[in-house]
Amino acid sequence: MKYHKLPHSNLELSKICLGTMTYGEQNTQSEAFNQLDYAFERGVNFIDTAEMYPVPPKQDTQGSTEAFIGNWLEKSGKREKVVLATKVAGPRNVPYIRDNMKLDRRHIHQAIDASLERLKTDYIDLYQIHWPQRETNTFGQLNYPYPDTQSEVTLIETLEAMAELIKAGKVRYIGVSNETPWGVMSLLKLAEKHDLPRIVSIQNPYNLLNRSFEVGLSEISHFEGVELLAYSPLAFGCLSGKYLNGQRPSGARCSLFERFVRYFTPQGIAATQAYVELARDHGLHPAQMALAFVNQRPFVAANIIGATTMEQLKSNIDSVSIELSDDLLKDIQAIGTTYSNPCP
Repeated sequence: MKYHKLPHSNLELSKICLGTMTYGEQNTQSEAFNQLDYAFERGVNFIDTAEMYPVPPKQDTQGSTEAFIGNWLEKSGKREKVVLATKVAGPRNVPYIRDNMKLDRRHIHQAIDASLERLKTDYIDLYQIHWPQRETNTFGQLNYPYPDTQSEVTLIETLEAMAELIKAGKVRYIGVSNETPWGVMSLLKLAEKHDLPRIVSIQNPYNLLNRSFEVGLSEISHFEGVELLAYSPLAFGCLSGKYLNGQRPSGARCSLFERFVRYFTPQGIAATQAYVELARDHGLHPAQMALAFVNQRPFVAANIIGATTMEQLKSNIDSVSIELSDDLLKDIQAIGTTYSNPCP
C-alpha cells in the first residue's frame, strides 16, 4: 500500500480508501466485516462513511453503515489504527434523520453525537460537510441556478459549529464534499480571518467520465493544499465495462437502482467503450486502468473505492500497484479530448 500525508494535518492516509455506502443495503454486516478485515490486512487504513448511508437512502436502513463499522471497530479493536471519516448531511427535509436539516450549530451537534454513538467511538478523524447549505451545482446538476435569496445558514455559522466539535475533542479535522471552487476558497478565507479551523480535504466525484475537478478545484488543491478524496472513481462501476451493450448484471448497483443514470449519457457510453477497449489493448482490466488513472493524479490524496464482492474489492485494491505509462496516459488524454467531460 502507498500512503500520503494530508496537507495541513497529521493524517497519514492509505492511497486507497474504503468506501462503505453499500453496507446495510447491498452488503450484510458479515460481508462488511470481511471487507474491512481484508482491506486492513492489505494496508488500507482509511475508512469513509456518512450519517445518511447506505445509498440509496431509506428510513429503515439509515445509519446502518455507521453501525456496521462501529461494530467492526469494537470487535477488531482497531480504532486507533484507522483514519475514520464520516459526514454530516446538508439541507434536505429528511424527518427520519432530522426535521428540516441544516448545517447550523444545533443540527451539526446532533449529527456528530448520533454518528459517534453508531460508530462506537468518541472522536472522528475527518468530519465532512456532505453537501453545501446553499443552492449550487451538486450531484451532476449543470447550469448554476442563480438563487434569489442567500442561504439562511451562513458559511461562518457552519464553520464556527465545526470549530466547537474540534474544541470538544469530538473531531480532529474537517473537510467538505460536493463543493465548488467558490465554496472552498470562501471557507479558507473565513478560517484565516476569524481564526477558525481550516478545511483539509474535499471529497468530490472524479473519474475518466467526470474530470470537472480539474477545472478550478485542482488549482486550489495545488496552491492551497486542499486535496481531493475522489469518490465514484469507477463512475458507479460503468468504467469496468460491465454495463456496455445494455448489460445489467444481476445484483449490480445500476441494475438494482434506476436512479443511478448519471454516467449513461450517449457520450458517456461512447467514452466508456473507448476506455474499455484501450485498457484491453494494453492488457489491463478496464476497472484497474480507471482506478490507476485516479491514483496517479497529483491532486488526489486518496481514491475512495467501493465494492459489493470480495473479488471486486481485491481487484480495486490491487490497482494501487499499477503504474500507467506516459504513452498510455497520452492515449487516455486523447479519448478525453474526443469525449470531453461527458458526464460532469
